[in-house]
Amino acid sequence: MTTTKLSVPFLEHDPELVHRWSEARAAEWMEQNGWIVGCNYIPANAINQLEMWQEATFDPARIDVELGWAASLGFNSVRVFLHHLVWEQHPAAYLERIDQFLSIADKHGIRSMIVLFDAVWNPFPKLGTQPVPRHNVHNSGWVQCPGYDVLNDPAKYDGLQDYVQGIVKHFKDDQRVLIWDLFNEPDNMNLASYKDDDYAHHKAELSMALLKKTIQWVRAINPLQPITMAPWKEDWSCDTKLTALDNYMFTHSDIISFHWYENRKSTEERILQLKRFRRPMVCTEYMARPFGNTFEEILPLFKEHNIGGYNWGLVAGKTQTHCPWDSWNTTYESEPAIWFHDIFREDGTPYILNEVETIRELTGIKERSKVA
Repeated sequence: MTTTKLSVPFLEHDPELVHRWSEARAAEWMEQNGWIVGCNYIPANAINQLEMWQEATFDPARIDVELGWAASLGFNSVRVFLHHLVWEQHPAAYLERIDQFLSIADKHGIRSMIVLFDAVWNPFPKLGTQPVPRHNVHNSGWVQCPGYDVLNDPAKYDGLQDYVQGIVKHFKDDQRVLIWDLFNEPDNMNLASYKDDDYAHHKAELSMALLKKTIQWVRAINPLQPITMAPWKEDWSCDTKLTALDNYMFTHSDIISFHWYENRKSTEERILQLKRFRRPMVCTEYMARPFGNTFEEILPLFKEHNIGGYNWGLVAGKTQTHCPWDSWNTTYESEPAIWFHDIFREDGTPYILNEVETIRELTGIKERSKVA
C-alpha cells in the first residue's frame, strides 16, 4: 500500500481561527448551560454508528427508553457519533433521523454533542448489515469515519465537505444541539487495525489535514453552537511539550475538551494544566472502573472545577464496552467481574445501584424529583 505523507505546519495566525469564540463568549456559554453531565451514547441494539443510523436499524423506540434512563440519572447531554456513509446514501433521510433523535433527547431534557469524524477502531466501514459482536470484545464492530480508503487519500477530503456542511448548516441554529465535536481522537494510531504500518504512523498528519479543512467548513457556517475537538494522550503540562496536533486542537476549540481515564490525582493534574487556556472545559470521555476512574472519584472533581463530563457508555449492549480494552488480546469467556464502562444492563437494571445513587446525588435529580 502507498501512503501519502503530508507536511502540515502549525500556523499561529491562520484562517481556521476566523469566527473562533472569544474567551468571554465561551465563558458566557458555560454559565448559561450550567454543569454539563452526560454520557457517550449508542443504543444497546447497535454495534456501531452505521447500525445506529441506517434506516433499517434506526430504532427510535429503543432510544426513547434508554434516554429516559439517562434522564433518570440527571444527565442533561449525550455525545453521539455520526457517519458520512449514511449521509452519502441519502442525505435528506439522514437529516430526518438525526432530527428525530434530537427531538427524543430534548423530550427528556437532554441536548446533544454531535461528533462528525472518528479515528478509532475498524478502518474499513461498509454500509448494510453490520457484523455480529465478537464474544466479549470491547467495541468489536465500531468503525472509523472516514475509513482508511478516504483518510489515506487527501484528494478525497473535499468530497466530505457536503457531509460536514450539510449537517452543520441544517442544525446551526438548533438549541437541541449543544456543541459540535469535529474529530474524535484524530491521532489514535489504532495500530492493530492496520496491515499498513507506514500509513498508521502518518495517520496524525493525515487527520490534521482533514481537521483543518473541517474547521474551515464549519467556521464558514458560523453556527450558534461552539466547536471542540479532544486531545486524549501525551504531555499537556506546558505548551512546549504539546504535539502539533494537540496544540492545534486546544488553540482552535471554542470550548476545551479532553479525554482521561486515569485516577483522581492524575485527572486533577490534567485539569489544572488545561486551565491555562482560559476556556471552559468538558471531559468528553472518562470512567474506566479498573483504573480507579469511577463516578465516585471523578464526577465530584468535575463538579468542583465546573468541568462538564461525559462518561463512556450508558447501556451494556452490542458494543460490549463493559468489557476492557485488552479484550482485543485477552479472551474473556464470561462477563468481566468489574465492568469497564457502561451503567445499565439491557433491561435498565443498574450494574451498581450505589453508583447510580451517587450520580443522582451529584446531579441533584433527587431534589428535583421531590420538588416535582
